[in-house]
Amino acid sequence: MARPSTSRVARVRSTTASPVPELVRTVRRGRETRPPSFRVVSNHVAPGFAGLPNSSPRGVTASGEVDPRSVAFARLRRVSPPHPHASTSVDALVRRLSEVPGREDRLRHLEVLPARDAVHEDWPDWVPDDVRGAFAAQGVARPWRHQVVAADAAHAGDHVIVATGTASGKSLAYQLPGLSAIRAARGPRGERGAAVLYLAPTKALAHDQLAGLSSLGLDVRLAAHDGDSSHEERDWTRDFGEYVLTNPDMLHRSLLPSHHRWSRLLGSLQYVVVDECHHYRGVFGAHVSHVLRRLRRVCAMYGAHPTFVLASATVAEPEVTASRLTGLDVVALTRDDSPRGTVSVLLWEPPFTSYAGENGAPVRRAASSEVADLLADLVAEDVRTLAFIRSRRGAEQVALTASELLAEIDRSLPDKVAAYRGGYLPEERRALEAALRRGDLVGLAATNALELGIDISGLDAVLIAGFPGTRAAFWQQVGRAGRGSQDALGVLVAKDDPLDTYLVTHPEMLIGAPVEASVFDPSNPHVMGPHLCAAAQESPLTEADLPLFGPTARTVVDELVRLGLLRVRPRGWFWTDRSRAADLADIRSAGGSAVQLIEADTGRVVGTVDASGAHNQAHAGAVYVHQGETWLVESLDLEHHVAAMRRDEPSYSTTAREVTDIGIVSTRERRSWGGCELSLGEVDVSHQVVSFLKRRQPGGEVLSEESLDLPERTLRTTAVWWTVPDNVVAESGLAALDVPGAAHAAEHCSIGLLPLFATCDRWDIGGVSTARHADTGVLTVFVYDGHPGGAGFAERGFHTAVSWLSATREAIAGCECTSGCPSCIQSPKCGNQNNPLDKAGAISLLDALLAGAPRTPEED
Repeated sequence: MARPSTSRVARVRSTTASPVPELVRTVRRGRETRPPSFRVVSNHVAPGFAGLPNSSPRGVTASGEVDPRSVAFARLRRVSPPHPHASTSVDALVRRLSEVPGREDRLRHLEVLPARDAVHEDWPDWVPDDVRGAFAAQGVARPWRHQVVAADAAHAGDHVIVATGTASGKSLAYQLPGLSAIRAARGPRGERGAAVLYLAPTKALAHDQLAGLSSLGLDVRLAAHDGDSSHEERDWTRDFGEYVLTNPDMLHRSLLPSHHRWSRLLGSLQYVVVDECHHYRGVFGAHVSHVLRRLRRVCAMYGAHPTFVLASATVAEPEVTASRLTGLDVVALTRDDSPRGTVSVLLWEPPFTSYAGENGAPVRRAASSEVADLLADLVAEDVRTLAFIRSRRGAEQVALTASELLAEIDRSLPDKVAAYRGGYLPEERRALEAALRRGDLVGLAATNALELGIDISGLDAVLIAGFPGTRAAFWQQVGRAGRGSQDALGVLVAKDDPLDTYLVTHPEMLIGAPVEASVFDPSNPHVMGPHLCAAAQESPLTEADLPLFGPTARTVVDELVRLGLLRVRPRGWFWTDRSRAADLADIRSAGGSAVQLIEADTGRVVGTVDASGAHNQAHAGAVYVHQGETWLVESLDLEHHVAAMRRDEPSYSTTAREVTDIGIVSTRERRSWGGCELSLGEVDVSHQVVSFLKRRQPGGEVLSEESLDLPERTLRTTAVWWTVPDNVVAESGLAALDVPGAAHAAEHCSIGLLPLFATCDRWDIGGVSTARHADTGVLTVFVYDGHPGGAGFAERGFHTAVSWLSATREAIAGCECTSGCPSCIQSPKCGNQNNPLDKAGAISLLDALLAGAPRTPEED
């Protein structure tokens, strides 16, 4: 079949904007009073809103917490669920949530994303009648145009990434060619002639896809292959499975090392589907990129060259990400022809409370407490709402608090709210989803178990307690509401954090900006090495194989030979050890032997944590959240790589604090910024966890600090650093005594803001600042990757340094506090008790640094 024309395989982005009437009410930011900002923009991921009836006023204590005794429900009334196409003005919508006593000055920004009409297309001629009929029976009378374009391209053999919005029907785009190929290639005796391998980042998503495929009722042999599969199920999948759903972990540990047993399946693979591909970032993404290269190599051994189809609603530069992930040239399909209703996005910031935090700093009301209040409002008005909370304990606490508030007005209302988290049985999860769709449940407080493409429809509103870390995750969560053409509401409630504070006061960096690049580095030798060993065990490596793994593969192979892990023979490089080479790489780990988390009473293995993260997350006394469940760590045995834990529900969370030293090994790139300098290179980091903080939950105030006696660790990794010479420091007006605090404050906030430019969590990176570093001789601030060899985060910081450091300066200057707080320059993991910190000095220092920076931000 001919390749689709470039006019159909097109990337379309709209940047049109139009004004929205201002509200009567004003929003107070610091000492300034100004109207909230508004925009109407189009062609974003645009979930919809079903209309919001009146909200309820309620009393608030001096600390910002809800006072149940003074809750005023005078205007609260229950109504029937609004018509899915009903709409209200933006003015009325925002007023009903925000203009109630105790909520003054919390709305920071309102974004209105207009509705979009559907564009349909005829079914492709190559789709068999039974496949077409199965989808039609599910309500798909005619597919949307982008589904047909993507399916046509994959059917023609093009590697494709479908990068359209949440609920835009990406599944049909890859299911059509896959199911059609299976039906067309079936042998006369029912033999397997073609197969599809579907990869999902989680078991839950794979099983959700399996359920959807099963509901089609087609004669296709479907099978899930994961850690829960029995030996009998695995044997059947290997011998008969045509559409196999699994995850990268099973591909790495099961299918590829035993490829001789799976040869008939691997030799008949026609399509490989990589769903939610934005999930593969950092070290995990680098590992998965090599797993996919090993898959391509093994398939080729059996005569198969499958077409790759990737899918994500939220990925930047999709063709670049997909190519880096697979090693192939990939066509990006980004035009979205599915219908969308209007979505109204509110950026909301809780107020400062009467509590004082570390060093007397002001503390904002907890985002989870604010969300519980808003959830109660929406549930009372029959607005079907999903609230995203970070942990299982948090989700259940929000559901409980909302239920208690609702019980004040109607004893039947508390049953309308429930919690949803990872760890539930499939039947429990399905029951909650069905109850929400029917309207038996109106509010659900959930962990990110509902963030990925699991189908929950019929929702009117989404509340998000704290920025979820990336714009991609933000849009995934907002996209849970307003599926189809119904309108929707999304509310981001900021937590007490520099990144959250910056985003709600700079909405163009969240809503007007593209999602983050999926940062991962396949050339990291600490990642590539184990996969080259695994590939050599699967079949001896040859010179012809090395380009598949990248330009640095030969250097890494030579090092593996020097270390005795591979041996050179005339036919190539061989793995000669009796152990499994695949066991060298834990693809979800950053290197080193993972620490097993065991239940103290039974010895049952609950999970694992990276060796690099064990000191911070699994030390004695740590509160550890695993799959949404809360555990208290009793002991950490570093020699045997075991941490013993007990299930518990403490009223606090814990945060480790460490002291760090850093030395420059080599400089890879360097840029001059006037008299200052920006550098990227290798560093040696030594760090030691010395204590941990206990913080009340909810609320966040520090209860105590307890010391720890853990050994020092060393790490060779990648860092970005900037230097300011003495004369520039002097010209900035900074006194010598203020320099350490200024550099320290700038370091903290820059770490907090880097996740906005590199797809990472602040816990993936670290930093060091000093008024005079031994290797540079001048003031130096480092930010480094917390993974051996680096994960690409610091490199991304180097290439976006003007934007990143400008945002850091704005976040500090724009915070309402006087001398520093957790929303700007304080760090929860600082080993120096957030001392010294100088807010004004940090602004002056960053001004001096940025004065010589390029005027046009780098875009790499």
